[in-house]
Amino acid sequence: MRRWLVALVLAGAAVTMGGCFQQNRADGDLVDDWPVLPAPQLFVPATGSCLPRITPVVQASTYDTVDCARSHLAEAIHVGVFTGAATRGPRPEPGSSALRPARAECDQRAREVLGGDWHSARLTLNIALPSLTAWNSGARWFRCDLSETDSIDNTRPVNRTGSLRGAMIGDNPLSHRCFDPKLIGKNLNYMAPVLCSEPHRAEFVGVYLEKDLTWEQFTKANQQVHRRCMALIASFAEVPNNADLPYRAGSIFYPPSQREWEEGDRGIRCFLWSDDRKLTRSMRGAGPEGLPTI
Repeated sequence: MRRWLVALVLAGAAVTMGGCFQQNRADGDLVDDWPVLPAPQLFVPATGSCLPRITPVVQASTYDTVDCARSHLAEAIHVGVFTGAATRGPRPEPGSSALRPARAECDQRAREVLGGDWHSARLTLNIALPSLTAWNSGARWFRCDLSETDSIDNTRPVNRTGSLRGAMIGDNPLSHRCFDPKLIGKNLNYMAPVLCSEPHRAEFVGVYLEKDLTWEQFTKANQQVHRRCMALIASFAEVPNNADLPYRAGSIFYPPSQREWEEGDRGIRCFLWSDDRKLTRSMRGAGPEGLPTI
């Protein structure tokens, strides 16, 4: 029987005032000669812009963007607005369940921009918020920031050039494919990406959403997650999802971080794992002959 492995891995308000004052002769009325001042405008960051740095709180005084053709760490793909109960209370905090509607909106917009599910690639999605001062002044926006990462194991954003728009359409260098897992004893150390034509023991097969579990429940549900990933493996390789499946392959899975989980990201990345033999091709559609029982 094969084993399974688990890999666990804000803007300030800029108030502007304007208006020109014409020189008029005094008429004895000190009120009617003053023009009406325009309403103060709250700062809102731009969408479709690239960012030289990533911050969970965007301050108007330090806000900066760069041309996406230049080196940058993130791309602001969407600016949304909190609605309903979220607008009446204190500002949602990073890692809180109050950000779930915002993250769902960001997730959907990311799929539209990329042309695919960002979980399936070397990408990470972060939410930026107004400062507390801006929130208390009426700011209710949130910004969705997409970044390229170094690897499945190191999700720290890296500098890139060029927009991510359409980055997951067709054959692209960001999507997860084949890996040669490195173990320390029975524990997964890291996943080394390789060409699927090179000897390897793991391949990305897809993502499923674990909607029903709290974080505490999830950390104790490795067998349940393993079964869900095995179902994806069976579909990916086009082999029966029956009692023989554990003799064909095992699973490796990567969940979101606890902060991402609490914000509503429940995407579990699943990988086929062959611990008995090296593979030299993709197992997509391999069938029982390509992924035999051993």
